[in-house]
Amino acid sequence: MTSEPRTTPEAAFEPAEAHEPAEAYEASFELAEAFEPTRGFTGRARAADRDPRLPPGQYDARDGWPVLSAEVTPRLAAADWTFRVDGLVAAPRTWSWDEAHGLPSSEYRGDIHCVTSWSKFGVRFGGVSLDTFLAAARPLPGATHVVAYSHTGYTANLPLSDVTGGKAWIVWEYEDGPLPAEHGGPARLIVPHRYFWKSPKWVAGLRLLDRDEPGFWERNGYHHRGDPWAEERYAGD
Repeated sequence: MTSEPRTTPEAAFEPAEAHEPAEAYEASFELAEAFEPTRGFTGRARAADRDPRLPPGQYDARDGWPVLSAEVTPRLAAADWTFRVDGLVAAPRTWSWDEAHGLPSSEYRGDIHCVTSWSKFGVRFGGVSLDTFLAAARPLPGATHVVAYSHTGYTANLPLSDVTGGKAWIVWEYEDGPLPAEHGGPARLIVPHRYFWKSPKWVAGLRLLDRDEPGFWERNGYHHRGDPWAEERYAGD
């Protein structure tokens, strides 16, 4: 199969202001309905001797970090950022920027992979493990999946097992500085063992469910799981 995405958008949506978390979750359906494919992104020539850290169909972006979003970068100040965990939890809760920064810090050092074929090796993100937020909210026994949603209305679905056990973080640092807005700052979710569309920028919350509910790209033909090592880019892969 080709490693070129079939429907990867350019910045096409301008949010007038940041949504409240519940509004952002509902706005994701409006975003999906408004979506029209623009152009795809072509891949790079592959070296004869591939780095074993590269999943199938990927190339090393080296010092670059392409900016690819379903929306225009929102105007969201750190002081206005919040993160909420709700749905099938015993104690739904919202954290402010200051409250989130008061939690035990954690970091991810490793590789990330985008469905548009680029990978970056040895990056550092700093923030808080998602396990810390979930422990405070106390997931109920029936929770099996999550929908992560952004302050712009973007959503991505994941099994609960993909974001627990030290596999996911809410981050606001990249390398030695703040996470740039175009890459999801003030804060984003990262789930680095999945393609990066599963790591919403400008993250607003996580809703726990008893079913798999497709997110924005999953409703537009992308794979429900997104494992880069299995090259799960599109539905049917």
